Amino acid sequence: MKDRALIPLLSSIAFAAIIAACLIGSTAMSPGRLLAALAGAGSTGDAIVLWEIRLPRAIAAFVVGAALGLCGAALQGLLRNPLAEPGVLGVSACASLGATLALFYGAAALSPITVPVAAISGALAATALLAFAAIHTSSVVTLILIGFGLSSFAGALMALLLNLAPNPFTLSDLISWTLGSVANRSFDDILLAAPFMAVGLVFIVLSRRALSALSLGEETAHGLGVDLPRARGFVILGTGLITGAAVSIAGAIGFIGIMAPHLVRPLVGYDPARTLTPSAILGGVILVLADIGVRLIPAPSELRLGVVAALIGAPAFVWIAIGRGRANG
Repeated sequence: MKDRALIPLLSSIAFAAIIAACLIGSTAMSPGRLLAALAGAGSTGDAIVLWEIRLPRAIAAFVVGAALGLCGAALQGLLRNPLAEPGVLGVSACASLGATLALFYGAAALSPITVPVAAISGALAATALLAFAAIHTSSVVTLILIGFGLSSFAGALMALLLNLAPNPFTLSDLISWTLGSVANRSFDDILLAAPFMAVGLVFIVLSRRALSALSLGEETAHGLGVDLPRARGFVILGTGLITGAAVSIAGAIGFIGIMAPHLVRPLVGYDPARTLTPSAILGGVILVLADIGVRLIPAPSELRLGVVAALIGAPAFVWIAIGRGRANG
């Protein structure tokens, strides 16, 4: 399937998913009421539900999913490993650790921007370490183990913060960041993270040619005139900024960055550069649909989005890993 057909198709599905997220909830909203609320002609209650609850939540889910799908595709292209993604490699966990530290020590009360800055700092540190490891080892297993170690270490520190939380309100905030959710997110939360995502997107777009060349091997890429250190730096900065900004909105959500590129890659000829945009759109669609499912699953309290994403994504990760092992065997 050509990019020019795939991207419009995925965009249409994304639009439909966001509309569905606005219609579905504890109280269903008819399409007529939705259109009236969008036009400003509906009831005050419908306007509040749409503009302050459902639409911001749907947009937040799409933006976070798109960010994770894009970063997964970029990291897989850089490391030439279909198992690479921010969650599996510990980038999301380190970003969450940065955000929880900002919340725990009260820095978030000083300025709202401290949370995304702290999350981005954690993501950049983890991505830089992984890139350094990728330069000095060709073993995929080693990279996965490093990512596992980063996730475990960040998880242990976050568990320590949970144990030391001074009051139930702080504990609730910290749990939200560790489990992932887009509930109660506003347009302000999205706008706060948007500049960081935009800058990260520029870095990844600038690395597109390098990612395509790297699929042929580092020696071939160098022979084609690709500046490999520059390309690695761009991907590191881009994925760090975007992942950190996504975590500042929704907390830690894993496996989206594996599923979306894996589904898209065969449709674009396995070209890492052509995988980026469709992976972003599909990642957004997956997370919007998962968030709709979170609201529909009968439970005493709403399930966390990160938990549902892991329940779906972990089996997919195992399946991809088994398939890769058979291919290499």
